[in-house]
Amino acid sequence: MDNVQTLKNENNSEKSESKSRKRILVGKVTSNKPDKTIIVAIERHVIHPLYKKYFKRVKKVMAHDNENSCYIGDVVKISECRPLSARKRWILVDIVERAK
Repeated sequence: MDNVQTLKNENNSEKSESKSRKRILVGKVTSNKPDKTIIVAIERHVIHPLYKKYFKRVKKVMAHDNENSCYIGDVVKISECRPLSARKRWILVDIVERAK
């Protein structure tokens, strides 16, 4: 009986841990002009299907920076969140590296 309860507790804890499946991305700040907002360039390497050469794809997203603490060139970690405005669906988690 105790084994069954511990298995149920383990399953519940696994579900609660995996419940938050928000993506976390790392990118470079390209603009901090809007108030409490940063624009982050997410760079990824994609392989060409025919020629098998890697090339860069860049996606710019807007992220919420509550304290206006980021500057252009900072490498930041952002996470998905609920829609905060018409185009803002990311929130700043951490500043990985400051711009030089």
